[in-house]
Amino acid sequence: MPVAGLLLWASLLTGAWPATPTQDYLPATPRVRLSFKELKATGTAHFFNFLLNTTDYRILLKDEDHDRMYVGSKDYVLSLDLHDINREPLIIHWAASPQRIEECVLSGKDGNGECGNFVRLIQPWNRTHLYVCGTGAYNPMCTYVNRGRRAQATPWTQMQVVRGRGSRATDGALHPTLTAPRQDYIFYLEPEKLESGKGKCPYDPKLDTASALINEELYAGVYIDFMGTDAAIFRTLGKQTAMRTDQYNSRWLNDPSFIHAELIPDSAERNDDKLYFFFRERSAEAPQSPAVYARIGRICLNDDGGHCCLVNKWSTFLKARLVCSVPGEDGIETHFDELQDVFVQQTQDVRNPVIYAVFTSSGSVFRGSAVCVYSMADIRMVFNGPFAHKEGPNYQWMPFSGKMPYPRPGTRRPLVVRTGSPYRLTTVAVDQVDAADGRYEVLFLGTDRGTVQKVIVLPKDDQEMEELMLEEVEVFKDPAPVKTMTISSKRQQLYVASAVGVTHLSLHRCQAYGAACADCCLARDPYCAWDGQACSRYTASSKRRSRRQDVRHGNPIRQCRGFNSNANKNAVESVQYGVAGSAAFLECQPRSPQATVKWLFQRDPSDRRREMRADDRFLRTEQGLLLRALQLGDRGLYSCTATENNFKHVITRVQLHVLGQDAVHAALFPPPAVSVPPPPGARPPTPPYQELAQLLAQPEVGLIHQYCQGYWRHVPPSHREAPGAPRPPEPQDQKKPRNRRHHPPDT
Repeated sequence: MPVAGLLLWASLLTGAWPATPTQDYLPATPRVRLSFKELKATGTAHFFNFLLNTTDYRILLKDEDHDRMYVGSKDYVLSLDLHDINREPLIIHWAASPQRIEECVLSGKDGNGECGNFVRLIQPWNRTHLYVCGTGAYNPMCTYVNRGRRAQATPWTQMQVVRGRGSRATDGALHPTLTAPRQDYIFYLEPEKLESGKGKCPYDPKLDTASALINEELYAGVYIDFMGTDAAIFRTLGKQTAMRTDQYNSRWLNDPSFIHAELIPDSAERNDDKLYFFFRERSAEAPQSPAVYARIGRICLNDDGGHCCLVNKWSTFLKARLVCSVPGEDGIETHFDELQDVFVQQTQDVRNPVIYAVFTSSGSVFRGSAVCVYSMADIRMVFNGPFAHKEGPNYQWMPFSGKMPYPRPGTRRPLVVRTGSPYRLTTVAVDQVDAADGRYEVLFLGTDRGTVQKVIVLPKDDQEMEELMLEEVEVFKDPAPVKTMTISSKRQQLYVASAVGVTHLSLHRCQAYGAACADCCLARDPYCAWDGQACSRYTASSKRRSRRQDVRHGNPIRQCRGFNSNANKNAVESVQYGVAGSAAFLECQPRSPQATVKWLFQRDPSDRRREMRADDRFLRTEQGLLLRALQLGDRGLYSCTATENNFKHVITRVQLHVLGQDAVHAALFPPPAVSVPPPPGARPPTPPYQELAQLLAQPEVGLIHQYCQGYWRHVPPSHREAPGAPRPPEPQDQKKPRNRRHHPPDT
C-alpha cells in the first residue's frame, strides 16, 4: 500500500552563498527614503483613488496579454489597466445577500470584518472567462466572469464618475444588470452560473488559500469547514476524480497556512508535471512544542488516488521542510520558520526556476525577517532522497546516519536578513535587469509598515555578499501591511495591494539619487546611468556610449572623470555668526545616509585643515555639527566632507565668525548720547521728515509698491471692498470741543 503521503522528507536548505560565522548583520539603510507625499510628487506612483466602500484589496491575477490586472476585495471584483490603474477601471459589485449576512451575524461573526463576500480566488478559465470565488459571508460561492474591456451598462457607467470622486451612494448601483446586452467585450459576472465554493475558497476571510487552475481543473489548498479545522489540498472541477489529502491527519497537514501554488514541470513529458504547494504548519516532529515549520509539498497532476484508505486521496503527496537559518558564532542556528510569501523567478529553462521566499521568526522574543533562495535542482534532490523516519520503542526521531546531503544544512545563509528592525517583511517580487556590467536581480520587499524596499545583493569577495538597499518608499497614505505584490518587467511597474488600496509605481526613480554624476554612480542602481546631463533610465544600446554606470563597484572616480572636476568647487558656501559662550550649529546632510561624514577645520587660509574630533564641546549629529561654548579661537572655515566607496567630496563649507560678548553687548545696548552744542557755523541737523522722504525715494520702496499693486490686481473680487459697500465711520476726535462762553461768576 503506498504511504508516501504519510512520510516526511529530510530537511531542505538552500541559500544564496556559503555562510560566514563571524559576519555581522548590520541594519540596512536605504540610500533614498521617500514618504508617500514625496513619492507622489515624483510622478512615478499612482494610487487607486476610486472611493469604494470596501477593504482588503488583493492582487489575484495579472494578465499582460490583455493589459489587465484583476483585484479582489470585499464585495468587489476589479479589472484595472496595467498602464494606469485609474484609467476607466471596470468594477463589479458582488455582495452576499442580506439574508446571508444576517445569518452570518447571528452565528457570532463580525458584520464588517467577516460577514461579507471577500474575493479570494481569480483564475483564468479560458481566453474569454475568469473563474472567481468569494467567502460569501461564511458561505463560499464561485461563478464565472466574462473578460471584457468595457463596463456593463449600469447606473455606475452612466453617471460618468469623476476620477477619485466615488461615494457610498453609488455602491447600490454596482450590482450586475441582467437585462444589459451581454457582448463579449463587456466585463460582467454571470449570476446564473453561481455554484458552491466549498473546497475552493475558505469560509473565514482571515484564512489564506493557494490555488492553481490547470486544464479546467482547480487545485486549491484551503480550509473547507465553517470552524476552520479541516484543511486539505483539493482537486475539483474537470473530468478527473475529485481528490484531497487525508482528513484530520496531522502527518499530512497540521493546521497549515497556505501561501502559494506553482506548476513546475519535471520533464518534457506533460504527464510528469508536478504541482508544488508552499505553506507553513505546526511541527509534527515536536508535538509537545508550538514550533511552526515552513513546508513545500508536491503532488502529481495525473494522480487518481489509490486503494483502500487512499480512495479519492492523493497517493503522490510528499512534503519537505524549508529551512532558512543563520549560523551563529557558537554554532547555534537562528531559524526563520514562518513562511510569509513566495516568488517564482522564471528562467530560460522552465523546469528550473529560482524560488525566493520570505520568512519571519517565531515568537515574540526575537523579531526578524529573512529572504532565502532555493533552486529547483536542490528541491528535486531532496524529494528524490531518503525519507526522514522514526525509530525506537517510543518512535522518536533519530539522527540521520546516511549520506549527508549537499549542501550540508547549516552551511548557507539567507540572501537578506533583518534583525532588530521595527518592521517585518511580508512580500517579495524580483526583477532581472540588464546593466552595463552584467545582469542583476533586484528584490522588491514589502513590509508590515506599508513600505516597499528596493534591494540588490552583490558579491563582495569569494565568501561574502553585500546587500544594498537602494530605496525605501511609502506606498500608501495610511500605512497598512503589504498583502500582495506583483511586478511587470514589460511595463517597468510594480503593483502593491493592502487592506486600504492599490498602488502602482515605477521600478526606478533615477532623478531621486541626485543631479551629479558621482551621486548617480554611487547609487549603483542597475536601472539608472549618467547620460552626461542627468541620472536617467539605462537602456542597453550601442548608440549611448556616453552613459556612465558601474553597479558592481560603484566607482565614480573612474566613471565620472570629466564630471568630478567641479564637484568640490560647486559645494554650498555660507557665512554664519556666533557669540562667544553660546552654541552654534553647522548644518550638513549628505544625500546618501551610507556615506561617512567628516568635518575639517581651517582657521586661516595659510593653515592646514585638520579633522574635528568629537569631545565635550563638539558633537556630531546626523544633521550636522554642534559647537558648544564657542570661543574666539573657533572662528574659521568648516568643511563638511562625505566619503562613500572611496570617493570623497565636499558637501558644504561654512565660514564661522565668532563675536565677543562685549562687542555684542555694546552693539545691542549703546551708551546714551551726550548732547553737545554744535560748533559755530555747523550745518543744522536734517529734519526727520527729510530723512523719511529720502527713505521713500529708495528704489527698493518702488519695487515694494509695484509688488503691492500687482498683488491687489490678482486678489479675487470677493476679497476686495465692494464699490457700494458702506465705509467704516471715520475716527472721531475724542477730545471735547472747547467751550468759549464766559460764565458769570457765582453770586
